[in-house]
Amino acid sequence: MAARPPASHPNVVMIHGAFCGGWAFEHFAHAFAAAGHAVLTPDLRYHDCGTRPPAALGTTSMADYAEDLEALIAGFERPPVLVGHSMGGLLAQMLATRCEIAALVLLSPSAPWGVLPSTMFEVASAGAMFLTGSFWCKPIAPNYDIAASNALNLLPPEERRRVFERFVPESGLATFEIMNWALDTRRATFVGADDVRCPVLCFSGTEDYVNPPPTVRRVAGRYRERATYHELNGHSHWMIGEPGWEGVAARALAWLDETLAEGYGPAQAAAD
Repeated sequence: MAARPPASHPNVVMIHGAFCGGWAFEHFAHAFAAAGHAVLTPDLRYHDCGTRPPAALGTTSMADYAEDLEALIAGFERPPVLVGHSMGGLLAQMLATRCEIAALVLLSPSAPWGVLPSTMFEVASAGAMFLTGSFWCKPIAPNYDIAASNALNLLPPEERRRVFERFVPESGLATFEIMNWALDTRRATFVGADDVRCPVLCFSGTEDYVNPPPTVRRVAGRYRERATYHELNGHSHWMIGEPGWEGVAARALAWLDETLAEGYGPAQAAAD
């Protein structure tokens, strides 16, 4: 997408959320590329198969997604920056315990194993999944009504439909591991906070019900002095593409420039 950046600009890997693909970051990718970063927007496993993915998607774990991304990162000469949205924000946290990462930018991130939900909406949403049967072993088809009301709600109606038409099925197992982590004996989404040694930026939107501000604040709090938390007034879950996304990207880039200029990375964090 962009020419190799100068030495001061690390590669940026943007990790999309559930039911999406790398296309979800098309706006952010252009903004980061224009700022001099080489940007990669990989599709998670089976997310490039359209509306008819293989049955294996249903039993694909968050650990599988992380393993694929870890192999991608292993090919870099320098630690990259990870930008993760929603489920991708959780994957970014998982990867930061496995790889050397320059910085994390978490956009309405899903919470790791052990972080309690802060709202009844989160609790009810997790419980409602069981009404669909054994969802944890099959692909889950995207639902327009749910997406339109909970994620794409700030998009104009025509654009909301266009974006949703690009959605693809999601792993039932990965969904279970995120939304019902208390029942996951394998603790697939566990993230040791002390093992995340890089600086972390967390954004939450005041209108986000999927990963609401109090929960994202708890995520940021796990990383103590390494974390910066910003609550974005008037933003919902699709902050990567809804009106005002330019401001979100600009704030992330400004924080990243300042953080990298300070030379704060894995080695310094380990010494703190």
